[in-house]
Amino acid sequence: MRILFALALMVGPALTNAASAQECAAVHDVSEELAQLITQAQTAADFRQGQAASDAMWKVWLRAPDEAAQAVLDRGMAARGSFDFPAAHLEFTRLTEYCPDYAEGWNQRAYISFLREDYAAALLDLDRALVLQPRHVAAQSGRGLTLMNLGRIAEAREQMLAAVANNPWLSEKALLAKGAPLGLKGEDI
Repeated sequence: MRILFALALMVGPALTNAASAQECAAVHDVSEELAQLITQAQTAADFRQGQAASDAMWKVWLRAPDEAAQAVLDRGMAARGSFDFPAAHLEFTRLTEYCPDYAEGWNQRAYISFLREDYAAALLDLDRALVLQPRHVAAQSGRGLTLMNLGRIAEAREQMLAAVANNPWLSEKALLAKGAPLGLKGEDI
């Protein structure tokens, strides 16, 4: 087992060095594609249609700029899927270093920080993701959740409202209901 671990330590960086020896390809402008998917989500007649639009958004976000970036993203996603958060964080850090203009690298690293309850780090990465891709609905809702966990409820509500405006089928919408953590308090006049 120790031999396999040592081999992984030697091969992993070698694969990463291959990616860092070159420059990341230009990030594709997906704003028009996302705008169409957001419109589909906003006009969806039912949950099935709304979920289809949401799934299509994820396919766009998870499409890395080049093969090397895709390999790093895939390794990070696999590590996250097996709950190896330190390895996932390392891969997503490699991705943000290799492709600093690729919003999903920042979003995924933020998610790992969120899961590790490092909300300050998550917020920094989410802010960067949203600078790169302002209508990244997952980053918007993630930012809302992060702000909520930091106790910044008014900002969290505003951010979650923006996310739900872009995709009314988000499960996080429930947090905006009356009496929920981001819902309005008190009685309406």
